[in-house]
This record gives sequence, C-alpha cells and structure tokens, in this order.
Amino acid sequence: MGHPDERSEPEALLYTRREFLVHGARAFLGAPLVMNCWREAYDLLILGADVFDGTGTEPVRADVAVRAEKIAAVGKLSHLRARRVVQASGMALAPGFIDVHSHTDVELLVDGRAQSKVQQGVTTEISGNCGESPFPLLGEEGERLREGWRERYGVTVDWRDASGFFRRLQRSGISVNYASLLGHGTVRACVTGQANRSPSPEEWDKMRKLVLEALGQGVLGLSFGLEYAPGAFARTEEVVQFAGWVAEKHGVCAVHLRNEDVRLLEAVDEALEMARQSGCSLQISHLKASQPRNWPLQDSALERIRLGSERGVNVHVDCYPYIAFGTTAQVLFPMWSREGGVEAFLGRLRDGGTWPQMAAFALDKVQNLGGWQNILISRLPDTANRAWQGKRVDELARQQGLEPLDFLRRLLVDARGDVSIVAFAMSEENLEKVLAFRLTMIGSDGNAVSPEGILGRGHPHPRYYGTFPRVLGRYVRERGVLPLSQAIHRMTGLPARKFGLEGRGRIAPGHFADLVLFDPGRIADCATFEDPHRFPQGIRLVAVNGEVVVEEGQHTGAKPGKVLACPG
Repeated sequence: MGHPDERSEPEALLYTRREFLVHGARAFLGAPLVMNCWREAYDLLILGADVFDGTGTEPVRADVAVRAEKIAAVGKLSHLRARRVVQASGMALAPGFIDVHSHTDVELLVDGRAQSKVQQGVTTEISGNCGESPFPLLGEEGERLREGWRERYGVTVDWRDASGFFRRLQRSGISVNYASLLGHGTVRACVTGQANRSPSPEEWDKMRKLVLEALGQGVLGLSFGLEYAPGAFARTEEVVQFAGWVAEKHGVCAVHLRNEDVRLLEAVDEALEMARQSGCSLQISHLKASQPRNWPLQDSALERIRLGSERGVNVHVDCYPYIAFGTTAQVLFPMWSREGGVEAFLGRLRDGGTWPQMAAFALDKVQNLGGWQNILISRLPDTANRAWQGKRVDELARQQGLEPLDFLRRLLVDARGDVSIVAFAMSEENLEKVLAFRLTMIGSDGNAVSPEGILGRGHPHPRYYGTFPRVLGRYVRERGVLPLSQAIHRMTGLPARKFGLEGRGRIAPGHFADLVLFDPGRIADCATFEDPHRFPQGIRLVAVNGEVVVEEGQHTGAKPGKVLACPG
C-alpha cells in the first residue's frame, strides 16, 4: 500500500511560481506549440484560502490551481488564468474528507450522487465494513442478498465478485470515490452458511481462494463483524488465519469488536492479538464503551491500543461524533438465537420454549442501556408500519397497549427481522477522549442516502448526514477537543496513508483534486435524531477529481467519482 509524499513543509505545500514555471516550461517544450494555451489551461483556480494540506500542519494562505483531475500548483497564483475562479478569502480549503467506515454500496446504484456524503465534504468512501460486503455472491447467501436488494431498491444484480461490482458502479456513474473491504461474514455465509461451527478443510480452501481473489481485484483488505452472525461464530484462530491472508497482500483488517460493552477490554485484546500474530494493519471500528456501567472501561481500552501501537502493532481506530449507536434490533438478543439465519431467529421468537431465555437476555441488555426510552426505531421495511420510524420503543408500546419487549417481538416478526434501531448508550466525555486520541480517524458508519426518493424512506442516524461537519463545528470550534489542522489530518492524510490511497488526502501538486472549501466559523451539522434528512451548513464547494459536485449547498449533478481499486 502506498504512502503520501514525504516532503517536509513548506516544500510539500508551496508549489512556488518558480517551480511552476520550471515544470511548465518542461511540459511546454515537449508539447505541440499552441500560442498562449498554457495560460488558460487551468480548469479551477481557488484564490486566497487558508490551505490545510492534510498533514496536520498549520494552514498557509495560498491559491490552488486545478487542471483536469489533479492539483497543478499551490502558491501565489493570482496571475494565472482559469476557466473558473473562486474567491476564497476567509475560507478553509482542505483535501476531500475520507470516510473510513462506510456502509454505502448498492445505494450508489439507486442514486449515484451520494447526496448525504458529498454534501458533508466526503469525497472518498471506504465501504464493506462490519463483515459485510456486496460480494462475493454465492449459493443461498448470494440469492438472499440479491433478492433483498431487488425488494428494497429495485436493483437487478449482475455481478458475482468484487471486480463485477466495481465495473457496475463505474458504469453507473458516481459522485464520490469508492473503495471497499471484503466482508468476512459475507465470505463465511457464502461458504459455511449461518451455522455456528468451524469450517471444514474444503471450506477453508474455498474461503482462502475467495479472499485472495478479492484482494487481487482491488479490495483494500478485510472487515470482521464479530458481534454479528455468522462472523461471531469465528474463533480467534479463524480470525488470525483470515488476517494473515490479508497481511500477505499488505491490506487492512477492520474489526467490529466481538463486544463493545461489558467485555470491551477482552475484545480489544483479541483484535490486537490478531494483528500481532498475523502482522496485518489493524483498524478498530467505531470504538466505544457502550452502556453507562461500562463507561469507565474507555480509558483502559485506549491505553491498551496506545501500548499496542508503541509495541509495533500498526493499529488505528475510528469513531463517529455521536453518543448513540445504530444497528439491527437483533443484537438485543443472544447470539445463539441468531444462529442459522433470519428464519431460524424468527422461529425462536415465536417459540414459547426459547422465548423466556431470549426475553431475559434482552431485558437485561435494555436495562443496562438505560431503558426502552433510549431505543429509537430508525428503519422498517415497506411491509411494516413505517410511520413508527423515528419513534421511541416505549412510546410505541404504550400506543399499542403492549409491554415494550412484546411490542418489539411482534414488530420483528412482522418485519421478518428487518428492524434497525438507534440506541443512546455512550457518554460525551468518552466520545471526546476517543476523538482526541492520536490514532483516531473519522467514519460515519452510515450509508449514502438522500432526502427524497427510495433512499429517503428511512429515519437514519444523523451521522449519515452530519459526521464530518459535526466534528469540525461542535468538537473543534465549540469544544476545542482538537485543533482544526489535526481534525482535518484525521479525515484526510492519515486515512489515505492507512489505506494506501495513492494521490489522495493531500493538497499538493500532482495529487488528485478532491477538495472541500468551507467556512470554519460556520460549518455545522444540521441533521438531528428527530429530523435526520438535513444537509449541513458552511460548506461552500466540494470537488471530486477536479470537478465540482457541490456548490453552495446544491449538488451539481456531476459524477466524476472513481472506484479506487488497489490490485493485490
């Protein structure tokens, strides 16, 4: 995997007039002689911005010239000509934000504009997290996924593997750059199904071939969802084996920990041990200490990760700037109840023999979350009562004259298990500690959605729309948790280096012109838990590969995004 330009400041940032003339002369001497064309060869010229180059250093007042897809020059460039000139005095110019923990995939085939992402300054998404990816599609699991996307989005699936999906995305047209991990849970489900058992030798061989095939087709690594079936059925030895295959190709392993509440520290230790044994680059997903009783564990978790880094583990974490998580309602029930897939889970919900144990587990978990008022229904399928989206479980249960757990049980059965929730479970103090931690990057843990159309049907977590502006507005400007230059580095240069995204995450000549121009005194998230489909404020312009996709809060309709595949 690649690394950004290692030139020191100000050399890496300031592409001076002298340098420009030298490089321009070289290009001129080797090109056809067309009088004065070079003077108007720039497509975009941004003048007088405070340029944050993505390295974490303090900004420099400078101009930035863009030609085609790339940054051509940075420095004092007001004498140059361009097809479009933007006066940016008082504004901050940063590399486009890289969402290191995204779940966008098939949504881009519904609406390639990626509205909720590009409107908040995201120019690159890294998807395929938490053990789930839209490939490979094999056997019964492949058919289940195909049917689910057809029912939910009306999308016809014509791919089987990563390269097929990547081709479909590029052909369809996208406004954001897209990269993906391979989901361990998806691979396991395609080969072993939803059974809680170890793979056979033949299954091991099939899974290894699928992993190496995907790495060869350009995925950035592998993700584990160790809190979800069937990924949770993998023992540590299996996780290490998979991680070893990824390490051979210098990829990243992103891990949704096996537990994020009472056994958080054991789960962190498992992930670090996986990285030590395999040698993989480790990304711990959406690090948190869930439930008030476990909030004191956050300091110890960060200390373990810090020590792991100092002892040679290539480890980073990501987080989103909210004190509520979002997931499937199925996680409120014990793992054994989810074994065998959705139909088996629904059968156990209906079964009077297994229900008492499931109910006891769920009631204990909800009590430790602080009660049913802390759980909000965020998405239901079309077949269920979608008017309940955005409402708290305790309120809905009262309206139906039911106990909250009985209401949720009935809802899960009616919706065939397809119920998403938001649960308020983390502390603001801990969130600020994670944001301030030097190894933290930013990830939305959300999909690209839209206020209208099919992608506007749900009631998503506000992180889908507001993650990056919220960090810059609330936690940088208002609360001073970390400096603006460092926050931008965590969103740009650091993730580009971690995931090997060559030519991304920096403002420097020769890098791709993924850019965000924003007002640092005004940028803020506007999405709320009550009203999530709201774009942020304070972002003036977003460019992807040199082409403007957002201007003054309006999407231009441009789709210059690329699939960023890294052949293994």
